[in-house]
Amino acid sequence: MTAPAFPGATSVSALEVYDDVAADGLAGGTPHLHTVSAEAYLVVGGRGRLHTIDGAGAFAELALAPGDLVWFAPGVIHRAVNDGGLDVRVIMQNAGLPEAGDAVMTFPDAVLADPGRYADAAALPGDEASDVERLAAAVARRDLAVEGYRALFRDDGAVDRERLARLHEQAAALVARRAPEWRARWQAGALAVARETGERLDALAAGRDPGLGAARVAAASGTPALGMCGRLHRYDTSIDATIDPTGGDR
Repeated sequence: MTAPAFPGATSVSALEVYDDVAADGLAGGTPHLHTVSAEAYLVVGGRGRLHTIDGAGAFAELALAPGDLVWFAPGVIHRAVNDGGLDVRVIMQNAGLPEAGDAVMTFPDAVLADPGRYADAAALPGDEASDVERLAAAVARRDLAVEGYRALFRDDGAVDRERLARLHEQAAALVARRAPEWRARWQAGALAVARETGERLDALAAGRDPGLGAARVAAASGTPALGMCGRLHRYDTSIDATIDPTGGDR
């Protein structure tokens, strides 16, 4: 039998935000934006703040404490600041797209303008590297993004809208070639799930069984990784990777 799709074709991961301190004295993650996917944080432990710059250039700081839920649209630059043990659950729209390059880090202009330099700056060492080496590379990547992030602000603390507009243009240019692949992922994921809901509603409206007899359960195991904002526990919710907890065929 086919495993059920994860709700809304979203993805979920556990995130322990980095506690290494950047050049501006703040501990935390890598400032970045997503070009097509919305994101949500559910705080389950610790304390912190979320720094955001919206599409119009408005900066905001939101306090994060256990039980808090915050979400933001594609294009919002966000930076998780760890004030002590910040532990969140991250929910991402369009499962698979963030891992396919939807996230663009706020590197300095010269890096964002050169796809080759951007790819080199964004990459982490492979499995041949030690955990210490990989963590050092993740922190160095974070620090480079913080450098570009800080350059978005004028001396008076306001966001420079011209610089922000340039970042938006550079981010779009970096990912434009990926749009056909992303469209295929979206069609097979979020769009397919939405269409299935429509088919179930059609069946109910016509007095038919919407498919209740085919209902199944799935589970997924987490995999540790170093992400942009901290240590991740990623759950692969794709149908091919999910587990039937009953032991039956999928």
